[in-house]
This record gives sequence, structure tokens and C-alpha cells, in this order.
Amino acid sequence: MSFDRSLIAAMLAPGLALALWLALGAAGFYATLDGSTAAALAAVLGPLVETHGMLALFWWLAAAAGAAWAVQKLHARYVAAPARLAEGARVLVSDAGAPPVAAAGGSSSRALADALNALAQERRTLKGEMARLVEDASRAVAQQRDQLGALVAELQQSVVVCNLDGRILLYNARARALCRRISRSPGGAAGAELIGLGRSIHKVVDEALIAHARENVERRIVRGEPAPAARFVTHTPSGHLLRVSLAPVRGAGEDAPSTGFVLLLDDITDEYEAEARTDRQWLALTETSRSGLASIQAALDMLDYPDLDAAERERFHAVVREEVTAMGTRITAFAADAAAAIKTRWPLQDMLGADLVAAAARRIAQETGQEVATTVDADMWLSVDSFALLAALAFLARRASEGREAPALELRLSPTAGRAHLDLAFAGGAAIGADWQSSPMGGADGGSPLSVRDVAERHGGEVWLEHTRAGAAPRALFRFLLPLATGVTDAPPHPSESRPEFYDFDLFAAADGHHERDHRPLEELSFTVFDTETTGLDPAGGDEIIQIGAIRIVNGKLLRAECFDQLVDPHRSIPEAGIAIHGIRPDMVRGQPAIAEALPAFHAFASDTVLVGHNVAFDLRFLKLKEKATGVIFDQPVLDTLLLASIVHPHAEAQSLEAIAARLGVTVSGRHTALGDARVSAEVFLKLLPLLRQQGIGTLGEARAASEDSYYARLKY
Repeated sequence: MSFDRSLIAAMLAPGLALALWLALGAAGFYATLDGSTAAALAAVLGPLVETHGMLALFWWLAAAAGAAWAVQKLHARYVAAPARLAEGARVLVSDAGAPPVAAAGGSSSRALADALNALAQERRTLKGEMARLVEDASRAVAQQRDQLGALVAELQQSVVVCNLDGRILLYNARARALCRRISRSPGGAAGAELIGLGRSIHKVVDEALIAHARENVERRIVRGEPAPAARFVTHTPSGHLLRVSLAPVRGAGEDAPSTGFVLLLDDITDEYEAEARTDRQWLALTETSRSGLASIQAALDMLDYPDLDAAERERFHAVVREEVTAMGTRITAFAADAAAAIKTRWPLQDMLGADLVAAAARRIAQETGQEVATTVDADMWLSVDSFALLAALAFLARRASEGREAPALELRLSPTAGRAHLDLAFAGGAAIGADWQSSPMGGADGGSPLSVRDVAERHGGEVWLEHTRAGAAPRALFRFLLPLATGVTDAPPHPSESRPEFYDFDLFAAADGHHERDHRPLEELSFTVFDTETTGLDPAGGDEIIQIGAIRIVNGKLLRAECFDQLVDPHRSIPEAGIAIHGIRPDMVRGQPAIAEALPAFHAFASDTVLVGHNVAFDLRFLKLKEKATGVIFDQPVLDTLLLASIVHPHAEAQSLEAIAARLGVTVSGRHTALGDARVSAEVFLKLLPLLRQQGIGTLGEARAASEDSYYARLKY
């Protein structure tokens, strides 16, 4: 029977440790004796020393020191190394893509590490194959989901889909832009959006209004209406008027209950103000016209008297003329305001120049019966009101065709000095008429109060008529100067860029309005992972926040598109030593919102979520000291990735953010910027969740209780 020598050494270690302890105890005991007692003890031990010599005593002490060294090495090899091996194995169990377990300790430990790494590699292979099979099986479903997400994202209508608790599970870019516009954030600090996945729509639309609309919809469903919906108008605290349409999201089957609702949002503030202004103008015109007509009628009645003298007759004629003139002035002003409103009714939209020319050629051919040749010099995008521009081109084509049997119409589009020339050329040099720019346009579908000049001015450009001669044949052309679209490029998106996460249909099942957060699984909660950069490390001594960065986790997913990144003006100097770390210079924060503006915006961003940070007690100390000045209190639950990592890896030699990220296989980027550190902390937090679950820590309450028992929880700031 053979024995592992390392195992024998481990068995002898307790005996050697005991010998060392006895030697040290004896030395301490001898040092406490008085002189007479020590002399007596020396008289007893003297012969022993003389018999065996001092060399034996030195050998005994050397053996004790060797035993201590052996104990330390054996502990590191057979206690600490297996513990680290166990921690690494737990990481591999939760994440097959984690770094391999480091081989350390005795031969048995190294063999076990190799076996674990081999199993992890086999698991990675099996998971890859399983992922491929799952991907093949769900490709059609994923394609339909992505098509729906892309379709909703590109809609020109603001669309928001919520579950029954009002938690947002889908929204498009138009809805996000609308909510940014009506945001009540002070100073417009970045990141204070009212909308986001997992957030409540009740911050945008009052909960009572939505509940009332849902009741109306449910009654219509009971009555059997095929497309039940409810519409209402609400006033936001920021002064905007929203027109809201609500429709239910029904489950499978005719009798299935609603699982959520769809909101279509329109900001009708400008529209309402324009209509109100028009109503006021109509009312004023009506009242003043009624008074003027009464004066005219009275004057006409007096003029009917035959015995009226010439002076009186002239006075009543003057009354009629004055009232008619005043009425004409009022009607002219009202008509001008109406025409101006019509000119601004349609916003300019981006349109491919070739498409505009083709549409204009079809419109002209329909209205004049003349074929139109087209020439487009280059692919370009224009910013146009296509409806008004097509009407203007059709009007000019009719003018060019009057009195000409074959005007040889041609449309040409060409670039020029950052803009575009759109020409309508025709044969013949006869006069077009002096009023072609100013007269109202008319067409096959009726008249229009707009003129060609109005259309050109609407585009911020010009229009003119040129006469040319091509050989012996005279020609002329109407030329529009039009704006090019801004920000349009044919370059494909960068491979690292992707469509923002504007939807998460798993939130249909996340109705959490009636559950306590402490008893809920961590994966079901919403988190705001944040970090701050400061002028120094002493918040009580006057150091200030100069940057806040945060990112949200909803339903176990990191929402990279929903982030908060705000520089803050500290109204004090930034030490050079700190600039070397975070790279924030005084000129970068000058003019940025102060903490009194930025902190409420961040509070709104983090509302209804659990705060997460790395060594978060430091950041919370800065926020705590600003409560009185800003009136903002962060009273939601808090988790610390430093404490959670120390629970998962209690034997790790370092618990810095870089060290934890390296152990979990998280790539560190953007270090020492608030948003960069927040992103890394968020990825670390997601990696820690399955490791915590292995240790029986699955709910928010369990995570908070375990964190309080960590050694690092004793540190105070």
C-alpha cells in the first residue's frame, strides 16, 4: 500500500505546529520569571545543556522554525488552494465561458483542475451545439419578432406597449423623442427620459386616466365591438397636450383576457394653439364684422331718405366706405394668417431625389397629358414638402403647356454648392405671365391658397424663370433651389453598432405591482447600476461630484441604449492628480448643470429600481450629503458588487473591479469614466447572479442580508 508523501506531510503538520507552540510558550514563560526562580531553573537545566551542548538547542530551534514554514506552505497548498479551486469551479458551473481554473496546490489538486477545465470545455462544446439547434428552431420566431420591433421603431407615430401594471415593454424612437420633449427635467440634463423598458407609463400619462380608458375598452369588448379602443386628451405638468389612443393587447383565443395595452401618443400642443388662435381670429372677425355691418346698414337706411341734404349724404357715404375698408383689411389679415398656417402645416421630410423626380413626372403627365423626360445627375437626398412641391411643379407645367402643342417638358435634378437645382424645362420662349409666382395654384384635385413663391420660401430656397436658346430653338426653364437632407449617408452601420433595445416582450409576465421587492428573485427586478467621478475622496471636506454615469438592467438584460451620462459643474477647482485619473478637465464641466440640476434628473432615471454600484458606499456618501441642498433622497434598496463578489469569492486575494472582472471573464473598457465603470459593474453584476443563486441567495432580501455579513460592509465613508 503506497502513501502520497504530500498527504503524510499534511498529517505531520499538526505535530510540528504543536512543538513550535510549546517552544514559544516555554520561552515566554521563562521571560516572566523573577531572578531567583530563573536561577533555580537554570541550575536544573544547566547540566542538560552541558551534557548535550548548545548545538542541540540550536538544532531544536531550527527544527521549530522549519516546522512553522512547513505549516504555512501546507496551508497554502492544501487549504487555500482547494478553496480557490472550489470558487473557480463554481464560476465554471455558472458560466462555461469563464476563464479556466488555475492549476495550483498538490498533484491531486492540479489533476482535479485539469479535469474541471476539460469538463468545462466539453460543456462549452455541448452548449454551443445546443445553442445552434435552438437557433435553428427559433429563427423564424426571432425573425418575426425583429421585424415587428423594426417596424414599430420606424413608425412615424409614437407607440408604447405596456403590461397591465403599466410597465413599458415596447416603445419606438418617436415615442422616446416625444417624451424627451415633454420631460420636466430641470435644465434639460441628459438622461432624464421619462420612458424606458420596465419603467412606468404613469410618469407620462396619469394612472387614473389610463384606468378609466381601460374600463371603457373592457366594456366595449363585452359588447362585442371588433376593434375596441379609447381616446382622450391629457395635459402634462410641463404644459404639453397629449392626444392618447388606447387599445388592448389580447391573448390567444377570442375569450382570452387582455395582457396589456397599446398607447398611441401625439403631442397636439402646437396644433391646439394654432386652432385656438384661428378660433380667436374668427371670433374677433365675426364680432367686428357684425358691428361694421350694423354701421353700414344704418348708413344705408339713412341714405334712403330723399330729403337728405348733400353734406349728410356724404357723411353716411364716408361711414360706408370706412367700414367696408376696415372689413377688407381685417379679412386680408385673416387670410394672410391662414395662408401662413397652411405653409407650415407639412414638415419637410427626407426624400430621395430620383423618387421625387419620378413622382413629379407622373403627376405632370396625369394633369397635362404630356410625357416628361427626366435627368438626375447624381444620387442625392432632399429635404422637401413633397406634396406642396409636386403641386407647384404641376401648376408650372400647366402654365408651360398653355398655347403650346408640344412643349417638350423635361425635369432635371443636379447638385450645386451644397444645395440642389430642380429644373422644369420646356420648349418655346413665349411669355408665361407675370403672376406665375404669386397667383394661387390650382390643379385637377381643386385649388390651393399657396403660390409657387410660398412653396419655394417654405423650403428656404428660391424659384425663378430662365430663357435659353439651344441652337435655333428657344427654351425656358423654371428653376427651384432646394435644400439637401442633413445627416443622410449610404455607408453601412458600424459592425459594433446595433439597434437600441426598444422592446422586451418578457415583461408581459412581469406584473409586479403587488409583490414586495425583498421577496422577489433578483432576475425579475430592475436595476440602475451607477458610478460617479469626483474632485477627490473627501465628500465631507468639500469634494464634489463632477460626473454621474448609469445604465439600466431590466428583466435580466443590460439595456445599453438606456444610459445616463452627465457632467456636473462642481463650482470649484479640479485637482491635477484627479485629472490624470478620470481625464475630466475644468473646461469640460464649465457651463454644465450644477448638482442641484443633475441630481434630480438622475433620481428620475433611477426611480422604481434597485441601485447597484461597486464600493457603492463611497458614491452614496456624496449623494447623502446633497439631500438637504437638492431635496432629492435616494431611499431605494442598494446592492454592492464589491460585497457580492466577496460572498462568491471569499478567498480571492483582491476585490477590485478589475480583479473581479478578470475572474468572471468581463472585458474592462472605459475605466475611470462614470459611464464606463457603470457598464463594467453592470456586466459583473449579471455574472454574479447565478453564482449567488448557487449559494442559496436568490432574492433581493437574501442578497442584502448576505452583504451585511461581509467584511467589506464594515467600511464607512
